[in-house]
This record gives sequence, structure tokens and C-alpha cells, in this order.
Amino acid sequence: MTRTALITGATSGFGAAAVHRFAQAGWRVIATGRRAERLQPLVDAYGPGQVHAAVFDVRDSAAMAAALAALPAGFADIDLLVNNAGLAQGTAPAQSAVLEDWRTMIDTNVTALVTLTHHLLPQLVARKGAIINISSVAGVYPYPGGNAYGGTKAFVSQFSLGLRADLHGSGVRVTTIEPGMAETEFTLVRTHGNQAASDTLYTGANPMTAEDIAEQIFFVATLPAHLNINRLEIMPVSQSFAGFQVARD
Repeated sequence: MTRTALITGATSGFGAAAVHRFAQAGWRVIATGRRAERLQPLVDAYGPGQVHAAVFDVRDSAAMAAALAALPAGFADIDLLVNNAGLAQGTAPAQSAVLEDWRTMIDTNVTALVTLTHHLLPQLVARKGAIINISSVAGVYPYPGGNAYGGTKAFVSQFSLGLRADLHGSGVRVTTIEPGMAETEFTLVRTHGNQAASDTLYTGANPMTAEDIAEQIFFVATLPAHLNINRLEIMPVSQSFAGFQVARD
């Protein structure tokens, strides 16, 4: 039986890599994102019978509902939800952060994620499906400038554990994948397009790739139905935990 995955944030990074990984394995994939020009090559690569582009901003709940209602018959029964869409905005300490950046992160990383999850839960329960939420090590380990971003990812991880508890006995699997440093467009978005900052962060660090994370998403999704990975924290070998800070007189 061919299974169907819905992957948000499929225009770049983890999401685009995950679309390729699942489509190559024969899954039908609904690829969502704001940029139609980024989604169309995925459809072209595998054909409209295997990849369907659903163009909407995850922060727009009405557009989300309309796109889901308009899914072609072959894509209407969803077995896997990959809540990948998310972003960081700004690197400033909390006392000088831009409030609009915080709101954008909360609207995208929290509100949109719970809205889509709530919308799809009935059919995921009916199909004994799975939910994979992309969190971050930033939700576990704080660092200067992480403030609201880390808070949103801590929510994703805790919300996932709550889902797991509530869905007990339903057969639905719930996993958070919590990556550390991975070289994608993440830092470009976070710094509002500062390519030099992105290059500085990743140069010489041997970070993870989008394909590395897509492989972990696929691994979790294709485990036997009686197994559940609750949390999967993954970092490049070059990255480890920040030390404690001490301010001295």
C-alpha cells in the first residue's frame, strides 16, 4: 500500500530534502510552502501523481484549510504529518530583541504547527498514522540570543510529549527530532539575509546537512508500527553543549 506524507516547509532545507527522500522511496508526498516556484521542481522531478504542491503560508489558517480541502483524491488520506516549517528571527539578547521577530517565530513555530496538527488528527487517528515534529536542541539547551526561538522549540517538544500521552492506545506514533547545527538557509533567514554571518557560522564546522536530517525523518517514519521514538536529538560531532556562564564584578 502506498502511503502519503504531508511535509511542511518543503521549499528548502530539511523539508525539501525530506520530500526527495520519501518520494524516492515511493511515497506520495504533499509538499507545502509559500513559494510555488520552489515547490514546482519537486512536482516536476517525480510527477503530479507522486508529489502534490500545496502552496500556502502555514500562518494563514484559512489558506491552510482551503489547501487541505482541495487535495486531489490520491493525496487525501494522510498517513504521516511532518511539521517541519519553522524559523528563527534575530540573534539579539531579549532586552534588545525586535518584538515582531518574536511574534513571527511564535506564529510559525507554535500556532501554525498546532493548527495543522489539530486539523489532521482525526484522519491520523483513523489511519493509525504518525506525527514527526521538527524541534531543536535550542529547546533543550539555552544560549545567548536563543530566547523566543528556544522557547518555541521547547513548546514543540513538550507538545509532542503531550500528544503522545493523549494518543495512547490509538496506534498513532509521535516523535520529535531535535537537530543541532545543520547548514541550510536557517541562518540566512535568522539574520534577515546576511550571507557573511551564515558563512562564518558554518565554515570549518562540518555541520549536518539537510539530507542527514531527512534520513532521520525517514528512519523514524518507517520503523515497525509497534515502535515509537519519543525524542531523537542529533548534533554534528563538532558541536557540543555550551558551558555555564558566570558574570563577575
